[in-house]
Amino acid sequence: MTNNFWLDWALMAVSLINIILISWLGLTVLLNAEHRDAGVVLAGAGLLLGAAFFVSHTALLGLSIQELAQASWRLNLWWRAGWLPLAAAPFAWYLMVLWYTGYWENEPFSIPLQPTLRFRHRLGIGATGVLLLLLMALLLATGSLPTFVELAQRQIAMAWNVASAPLLLIIFPLYILLCIGLALDALYHPLPSSRLMGDQARARARPWLIGATLMLLVVSMLVVGVIFWLLYVTEDTVYERVIPLTLPLARVDLLITALIGLAIFLVGQGVIAYEIFTGGALPRQALRRNWLNAVGLALCFGGLASAHFAFQLEPVSTLLLAAVLITSFYALVNRSAYRHREEEIRQLRPFVGSQHLYEQLLGATTSLALSDFLKPDSSVPPNGQQPFPTPPRQSDDINAYALFHNLCHNVLQVEQAHLVPLGALAPMIGGIISYPLVHHDARAGLTKIVEQQTAMLASSEWKAQNGPVGMALDPVRAGGLSWSVPLWSERGLIGLFLLGDKRNNHLLTQEEIELARASGERLIDTQAGLEIGRRLLALQRRQLAESQLLDRRARRILHDEVLPQLHTALLALTSLPRMPEGQPSDEVAPVADLLTDTHRQIAALLRTMPARAMPQLSELGLVGALQALAANELANAFYVVRWQVDEDAVQAAATLSPLTQEVLFYAAREAMRNAARHGRSDHPQRALELDVAVLRHNGLHIQVQDNGVGLATHSHDGADHAVREATKGGHGLTLHSTLLAIVGGELTVQSQPQRGVCVTIWLPLGFM
Repeated sequence: MTNNFWLDWALMAVSLINIILISWLGLTVLLNAEHRDAGVVLAGAGLLLGAAFFVSHTALLGLSIQELAQASWRLNLWWRAGWLPLAAAPFAWYLMVLWYTGYWENEPFSIPLQPTLRFRHRLGIGATGVLLLLLMALLLATGSLPTFVELAQRQIAMAWNVASAPLLLIIFPLYILLCIGLALDALYHPLPSSRLMGDQARARARPWLIGATLMLLVVSMLVVGVIFWLLYVTEDTVYERVIPLTLPLARVDLLITALIGLAIFLVGQGVIAYEIFTGGALPRQALRRNWLNAVGLALCFGGLASAHFAFQLEPVSTLLLAAVLITSFYALVNRSAYRHREEEIRQLRPFVGSQHLYEQLLGATTSLALSDFLKPDSSVPPNGQQPFPTPPRQSDDINAYALFHNLCHNVLQVEQAHLVPLGALAPMIGGIISYPLVHHDARAGLTKIVEQQTAMLASSEWKAQNGPVGMALDPVRAGGLSWSVPLWSERGLIGLFLLGDKRNNHLLTQEEIELARASGERLIDTQAGLEIGRRLLALQRRQLAESQLLDRRARRILHDEVLPQLHTALLALTSLPRMPEGQPSDEVAPVADLLTDTHRQIAALLRTMPARAMPQLSELGLVGALQALAANELANAFYVVRWQVDEDAVQAAATLSPLTQEVLFYAAREAMRNAARHGRSDHPQRALELDVAVLRHNGLHIQVQDNGVGLATHSHDGADHAVREATKGGHGLTLHSTLLAIVGGELTVQSQPQRGVCVTIWLPLGFM
């Protein structure tokens, strides 16, 4: 070495740090890639070639001055071994950059490049490939590579020389400059990426790779300058002493290795922070922590091991130092992992802990006391239906918003987020849940985003190509939202989790996206299950109230009206004089009329009892029962009723279970009755028309549409408000939407002022 402690320590430390970092990067790319294709293998192999060079470089630095002066066999071995990866590394970097910029995503040269760019890179690959083959031939040829001592002593007059300089040392600088220059040109002219988030990842990682390539370009120019200085500038007297490594060369070597180390760090930032070589759509938080741990290990081990080498301590102390350092580092990594795990558990505890569903369920229904149903002035409407108040909902689902706020504020740390329920469970949630809480009018802009995302997610090609990760959004067009995460269940798409940028301007990691998906799916399922429980419990209370109300009415009618009338009739009959057989009395007629009125009262009481399943449903089928309903009960309700019935739908409905048929029938009947009851509003002379369609398309569709006045109000939160608005005063579609959700169906309501209401009932194929 140079006998300069600080210079020797710095040289060895930087070389060891480069070995650890570039080896870790190469192995990480190979072992953690999503698809280990040719590009991934090329990237990993190129990084490992750099590690092989620094292994040779470190071995040369570790030789003693005596071995350097005597030109030992180990010196020549490491000297020649280091040149092979050194020659292949620039070409490998050029190919890595071409693959990163999209050049190798399809067959070579098949991408429709611009003519100039196509010609430039074809020529570049050919020229650099020829130069690499020539370099390898010269390196393997005997006498073509000067030894370490010959180069330092400038004794380089040998075969394959040009102007008293080895051909190898002339070709090598030109080859390096050409590879690095072409790589820099490819970085400034990338091609479109075919993988998810590929263009975004390239845009974010390109500054790091350009910086690394510029560092390598500076290194290449330094190498050219050193070779030119060795061959043509220095005086012969400088090398008259047999000292193979001079102080100026050591300083230049330190500068070059330090620049390469900085380039390795920049490449590592691009690889880890943006997954540019592993094929991932999002960075992984665990991989980032491991990268920082690797940097810490490299700095500690390189600094301490090189200090031990500079002090020239005993070899056994090196083993002891390495053992203590590795053990301490492993303990610190375990401590960091344990603390991170505890922090994750603390953040997720609100989601994995008890949701207090029982308390919420009882708290939401205890206010529905029996007195709510048994009011003193409650009277039976002419249609026989009992008045039933709409079950009260918790104010904006406070518990759901608290969980969502905790997830977005403390765990994901995003600026804004929206949980948009979709599908059959959407009416159960009660609208969009937003962070931070915004007014309903501010959510109107989400409608277009949701429509675009649902249409895109319906494409099987998109799902096959991109999987369940999600879709990146343009923050400018999407109002600051950057990610759309689909939420799935066995029924299909149940919602969208729209995420904005993080507060610290970092990228969302893959773990955070997966956490958002799992939490969103659990939140929707929990709230839907809770709402179904609320409605079913309210239904049970309503049925109990109806039963008690019917019992009271039956007792009152029988005790106060029927029994006195029967008693009066009996007294009248017993007081009649005996008449000869065959001669009717004029006093029998009033008694007969009294008994007739009593019979009518009992019949009316029976009609007000809860209805049973219609026998027409089992005899006529679902479609036939609906047509019979329109022809009999609703015969005078509409000006005209038009039917559109698909025979495949009729056959599919016939295969449904009786329970499912009843749920579909009662929901469609309620929609038809609502159209007849509310379609004219305050215009009784309005020509009300009804269109009923029963179709089979990805399931069974029943559509009931009228041309009435429509609903009074609208909401941006989905159809649940419309369902509640359309069903005030009766059992309503809210109850039927709950029952449909239980059997796997879905009910949606669309309304336009003065253009009517359209109720769509859908049963997916998976539940038929």
